[in-house]
Amino acid sequence: MIDKFIKSSLFLSAVFISSLLSNCTQNKELNEEAYLFIYFTGNEITDETVHFALSTDGYTFTALNNNSAVLNSKKISKTGGVRDPHILRGENGVFYMALTDMVSSTGWDTNRGLILLKSKDLINWSSSAIHFPARFKNQENLKSVWAPQTIYDNESGKYIIYWSSKYGTKEEVLYYAFVNSDFTDLEGYPTPLFIPKNKAHCIDGDIIIKDDLYYLFYKTSNENGEGIKVATATSLTANKWKEYPNFLQKTDKQVEGSGIFKRNNSTDYILMYDLFQDHGYEFCKSKDLLNFVSTEKKVELNFSPRHGTILPITGKEYDLLLEKWGMQ
Repeated sequence: MIDKFIKSSLFLSAVFISSLLSNCTQNKELNEEAYLFIYFTGNEITDETVHFALSTDGYTFTALNNNSAVLNSKKISKTGGVRDPHILRGENGVFYMALTDMVSSTGWDTNRGLILLKSKDLINWSSSAIHFPARFKNQENLKSVWAPQTIYDNESGKYIIYWSSKYGTKEEVLYYAFVNSDFTDLEGYPTPLFIPKNKAHCIDGDIIIKDDLYYLFYKTSNENGEGIKVATATSLTANKWKEYPNFLQKTDKQVEGSGIFKRNNSTDYILMYDLFQDHGYEFCKSKDLLNFVSTEKKVELNFSPRHGTILPITGKEYDLLLEKWGMQ
C-alpha cells in the first residue's frame, strides 16, 4: 500500500514538474531584436491590401516586396478590400491578424464585417471572413465594423476581438466578442467594450497589458478638440474603465489609428499614430503608458502607410520575412 502511494506521489510530482517546465518554455521571453510593421496604403482598392515592412531599430522601416501586397485581398475578404491590419503574437506562439473588410470607394458606412487570420510563421496564413448581418441577429442598423484587434483575456483564458461599430445615428463605440479556439469565428454576441463618459465617438482602439492593468488607446473628441486618449482597467469585460483627460499626440495635425508597442530591450513604450491627412506617421514614448514625450529620433519610412501596427520579432523571423519577400 505504501509502495503504491509512493509511486503515485512520484508520478504526480513528475507530471507537475513537467507542466511547470512546459509553461516556462512556452512563456520564455523571446529574443526579439527587430520589428515588423504591417499596414495598408490608401483609399484606392489597389491600396486596400496588407503590406509588410521591417526595421532593426524600431524607427527606420523599409518596405518588403517592393511595397506591394503580401496577401491577396480578393481571396481573403468579402468586399475585395482590407484595411487597418492588426497583428498579435499569441500566448501559444501563433500569430493572429485582424482586418477591416472594406472597400472605401463604396462609402464609409458600407462595411459590415471583419477578417481573422492566423499563421505559425508569418508567411503562410489561413483566413475567415465574418459578415455580421449573416452571423448575428438584429444588425439591420449596423453601419460599420472598423479596425478590429485581438488581445488575450487573462480572466477567461480566451482571445477577444474588439472593434468600433456604428449603429444607425449613434456614435461609433468599441465592441468586443470572444473568438473560438481555432480563430475562425466569433462567440457570443457583440457587446460594448468601452463608451466614453461624454458619449463621443470612439474608434481605433488598441490595448496593451502592463503589470496586470489594461491600457486602452483610442481616438475620440471633446470640446477641446480630438485626438488620442487612454483609459485603464483591471478587467477587459467589466465596463469599469478609468478615463484620462489629456490628448496624447504630440502634434497639431489630424491623427487616427493609434498603436502601442514596447521597444526591444527597453522600458520604453512607443505610441504610434497615423497622420492621415499628411500621409505620414509619428511616434512618442512613455515608460508608464500615461505620460508621453516626443521621441528623440524621428520615424523614417520609404513608404506611405495608413493605419497599421508594429510587432517586435526575432532575428530568425526577420530573416525569414526578408528571404520570402525581399526589401524594396
